[in-house]
Amino acid sequence: MSAAGQVTEFTEEEQGRYDRQIRLWGVEAQQRMRNATILVVGLKGTATETIKNIVLAGIGRLIIVDGDDVKEDDLGAGFFFREEDVGRKRVDAAKPRIESLNPLVTVTTIPTFSAVDAQSFETTILEYNVHLICVTDWDRDGLIQMNNVCRRVGRFFYAGGTYGLLGYIFCDLGDYDSVSPSGKVRTSYAPLDSALRHRWTSLTRRQTKELNPAVVFLVLGIWQYQSAHNGDLPQREEESEEVQRIADALVQEADVNRQVLTSVGREFVSSTLPTTPHEFSPICAVIGGMLGQDVLKALGGRDPPIANLFVFDGNTGGGSVVRMGM
Repeated sequence: MSAAGQVTEFTEEEQGRYDRQIRLWGVEAQQRMRNATILVVGLKGTATETIKNIVLAGIGRLIIVDGDDVKEDDLGAGFFFREEDVGRKRVDAAKPRIESLNPLVTVTTIPTFSAVDAQSFETTILEYNVHLICVTDWDRDGLIQMNNVCRRVGRFFYAGGTYGLLGYIFCDLGDYDSVSPSGKVRTSYAPLDSALRHRWTSLTRRQTKELNPAVVFLVLGIWQYQSAHNGDLPQREEESEEVQRIADALVQEADVNRQVLTSVGREFVSSTLPTTPHEFSPICAVIGGMLGQDVLKALGGRDPPIANLFVFDGNTGGGSVVRMGM
């Protein structure tokens, strides 16, 4: 997979705006960002934070796909929106505010999700010469489909989102080269459909505990619940019980160390799942901020990006990175 476009020289304005960053991570990394086109799908709280980070850092072009209108619920975590924007297309309301963050970044909006459906997604990527795709707050089956398309055309793929107090980031960068003090390091990433079949068999008790598997499997349980219920999120008590049954079954299938975890826990589920339909600004800030920074890492090619699933629990403020299927 490749995230590099043709190298172009920095203008005087770019050199002034990005001077600190160039000194921080080098001219070559900044050039990769400058020549990258990034496609962001969805424009809710997580995407808002991600876009802020990558636009301020100086990517070349941002393309945003979202077909929905601004709702009152968007005003809490979506700081590109104002009360007077309710009823307008999200992309139309956000575009001038995104452009004001960094006038050197070209912002293109596509006000329909049909641009990323099964028939059109590959065409959209190729037509706009997209280097990296970032899909936010999407369902599992859609993420698998988009990830497979990105694999086929050799593009970096990121996914991120929140479920109330929970958050996640997943990335598939194919065979990815980064630089370490000892030289170039190649990491082979796994697509999402393979990552979901990951087995935890080889992990010790201590390793398993450090990865906080209850959070991992609750997120995976929510994904599977959505797949079985047309994308709906659990809200009622009986729906929470179904998610717990799903998550517990996934724990067993993955062969998680039974000394650490046999069930995601009734108390954890009952306290967390009622929040899943809602966006909380602090959780979006954590996930969107980390997602944006990791996108920049992937483009820059210096520090190694996430490998390959990050989960966050807002109940404790803790997160962990799990190598799924790698």
